[in-house]
Amino acid sequence: MRAVAAVLLLVTAVHAALWGLLQEKQQAPDFRGMLPSVSYAPFDGNAHPDVDNIPQAEKIRADLKKLSTMTRAIRLYSSTGGVELVPPIAAEFGLKVMVGAWIDKNSERNEREIDAAINLARRNSNVIGVVVGNEVIYRGEQKIDDLIEMIKRVKKSVNVPVTTGEIWNIWRDNPQLANSVDFIAAHVLPYWENFTAQQAVDQAVAMFQLLRDQFPGKRIVIAEFGWPSAGYNLRNAEPGPFEQASVLRNFVTRAEAIGMDYNIVEAIDQPWKFFEGGVGPYWGLLNASREPKFAWTGPIVNENYWKLAVIALLVGVLMSLPILRLERPTVMQALVLSAAANAVGAWVATVFAYWAGHYFVFGSAFALTLGLILLVPLILIAMARIEEIADIAFGRGPHRLIRKSAPVAPATIGEQVAFPKVSIHIPAYYEPVEMLKQTLDAVSRLDYPNFECVCIINNTPDPAFWQPIQDHCRTLGERFKFINAEKVQGFKAGALRIAMDRTAADAEIIGIIDADYVVHPDWLKDLVPVFADPRVGLVQAPQEHRDGDRSLMHYIMNGEYAGFFDIGMVQRNEHNAIIVHGTMCLIRRAAMDMVGGWSSDTICEDTDLGLAIIEHGWLTHYTNQRYGEGLLPDTYEAFKKQRHRWAYGGFQIVKKHWRRFLPGASRLSPDQRREFSLGWLNWLGAESLGVVVAILNLIWVPIVAFADIAIPDKILTLPIIASFVVSLVHFVALYRLRVKVKAGQMLGAMIAAMSVQWTVSRAVAQGLITEHLAFARTSKGGLSRMSIEFQAFWEAVIGVLLLVGAAVLVATNGFKQVREIYIFAGVLVLQSLPFLAAVSIAILENSRINSFSFWRNSAIRTAELIGLRPVAMPTIAAPSQQAASEIRRDAN
Repeated sequence: MRAVAAVLLLVTAVHAALWGLLQEKQQAPDFRGMLPSVSYAPFDGNAHPDVDNIPQAEKIRADLKKLSTMTRAIRLYSSTGGVELVPPIAAEFGLKVMVGAWIDKNSERNEREIDAAINLARRNSNVIGVVVGNEVIYRGEQKIDDLIEMIKRVKKSVNVPVTTGEIWNIWRDNPQLANSVDFIAAHVLPYWENFTAQQAVDQAVAMFQLLRDQFPGKRIVIAEFGWPSAGYNLRNAEPGPFEQASVLRNFVTRAEAIGMDYNIVEAIDQPWKFFEGGVGPYWGLLNASREPKFAWTGPIVNENYWKLAVIALLVGVLMSLPILRLERPTVMQALVLSAAANAVGAWVATVFAYWAGHYFVFGSAFALTLGLILLVPLILIAMARIEEIADIAFGRGPHRLIRKSAPVAPATIGEQVAFPKVSIHIPAYYEPVEMLKQTLDAVSRLDYPNFECVCIINNTPDPAFWQPIQDHCRTLGERFKFINAEKVQGFKAGALRIAMDRTAADAEIIGIIDADYVVHPDWLKDLVPVFADPRVGLVQAPQEHRDGDRSLMHYIMNGEYAGFFDIGMVQRNEHNAIIVHGTMCLIRRAAMDMVGGWSSDTICEDTDLGLAIIEHGWLTHYTNQRYGEGLLPDTYEAFKKQRHRWAYGGFQIVKKHWRRFLPGASRLSPDQRREFSLGWLNWLGAESLGVVVAILNLIWVPIVAFADIAIPDKILTLPIIASFVVSLVHFVALYRLRVKVKAGQMLGAMIAAMSVQWTVSRAVAQGLITEHLAFARTSKGGLSRMSIEFQAFWEAVIGVLLLVGAAVLVATNGFKQVREIYIFAGVLVLQSLPFLAAVSIAILENSRINSFSFWRNSAIRTAELIGLRPVAMPTIAAPSQQAASEIRRDAN
């Protein structure tokens, strides 16, 4: 344990060192003077000024008091809606004001704005100019001649310079506009022109010089220059707090050096400008809380950096502590788990930083909150899978697993019973007769001296199904009891209760096998001795299938089943927390009686009974040795229905047993509670989460693509990608280490496992709104007919929509080239894979390539075509010659 503690300390130290090494620090020219002018909008919060964001005089006074320490003047953009309060208050702090008149297509509003601007200029001596309209020509809301008339009207009414605010190229291309104003107020915003932060200042200076050369003698003012501190990249332009500080400090230094008149946009962040894209709210020198975003002198650093580092380290340490509870963990195992825990800590710190540094309207805040809530179980699932990878790849290996070659106790229960009696129960419902006969014959060949077999056919009135079985049981002898029960309540559990009533009184162990299982002769001989330990209540053997070569689909289905029995069950067995599946299991009768026997309030009566036995403190054991083979579901439809039943029944069990997971409510150990909770989360939760997140992302696509509002930031999209990578590594690595299948079958098994995501999520959804569904028998043995309906219709719809959504994002992002939107599109493609997996299997089932003969014939034909296999040519004997055999017959 000391070595493990040392590993945790080492990983934490490395994590802290990485934060130190990765701390960003930039140099930029110091600026200790006063800014000549900054843009000011006296609005607060997310509400739009045209709706209910009305400035208050007290708030304006507080803002201007703070701004008076930074700048000599402020620029306004309108003169109504509360903004008219600004000039007289600005005069209290010695601030000059450039009044603005907001101009758009609304002629009545334009009139009010112009009149208000004229009045402000006349009544306030600190007004140094009037800007009529802001980028009106660029937005196409007024014609140049009409705007010039407005400018002339204002010039006649005031005694201060009058202009309009436009992008630099509008001035360049429209000299008549320049001739109508007192000075040129040019906007140079390199971010919107695809310039990098390093190019921004050179761009501004170049445009200033261009306008000065084109309009000699005219006063040129860079009326807007700035850089956003957050948001999304626009092609090469990258926003950020370091970029903003560096650009502005370099700009003001250059501007002062060449005598440039300029105005910085803007004084304070405006969260209500979310409609201007991801960067709209983040142009301020101060944040929305009126705190400076950066220092004008000294190195540019993130003042909250080490606070984030402490959060990351604390979360990493806290999530690493459970490693100390593991039983004899190895150094490599602890290293992998601690590294994963610290990675989660770094992500949590990133979430804190993002949340603190961004503003949210209700919709985006709701989307982000919901996304983070959904990510919590997703991360727990990923951590559980990483733990399983570490345990299997680097741990000490299973020690509770019953192995074929391992010595076991003698097959005794009590002093006088040398071979405890086993009663084997085989429930059947409309099962193929020949298949069930094979099962009974295999039982008759068991190499165990003291057993009986109870075969119960329930709710099957057709004599063609039960009469031959009754006759066969008589043929096999008195050990075989046959029951034909009609109108049985409770489905399979009801039938098994009847079988218990007919069980021999001296039977100590109950064996359960499905009607399609052919057991090996040594099943009881090998496993009954485990019950010599009086604490053992149940022994489970894995399922196996003998028809995996029926088709390619059955081949990959068989590989998919094997993963559960060779990976998950082996790991759960280490904590005495196996999942009981109702075939190939042996149950102590006393344990069954203690928990009340078979229950019909779930459709997974086997798992329900097994969990109840564990809750009462009995030991369970598992072996991965195959002691029998059954049949795979006949069709993909049957495969999905079986998975739906398991998932729905699993959710029923969660609802039934969750109270027993509370402290002191049962004899479950902490490890058992953890295994079952994470198991349900890993299966039911992961599949359901996958569908919910995919649908939510689909809903968000048009908002991202067309409304310039994007929430799928790194804190949401990258964890989804990381979880997918963890799941992929988990599947491939553990299959290679534990499951004896070829690479092709492993790939098919992965596709089959993904293909039931929609099925499982539907089952969970139905479990939320319904209490009970009818038990659905899994069609086996070849009696079922393939449905004419396409078995992956809804999966096809959702999968195609996800791909279309990704294509829409890529197409609409062609100009902006926002990286995170491309990442979001990639996430949609990843999320489409489980749905498309279902579509691929549904198509495979009905295609020629599903047959192994197709592949064998294709291989032969290919080999013949390339000359690797000789082509057998028919030989034709000459008409006059006899074959040797004919000559011998003639001689005789």
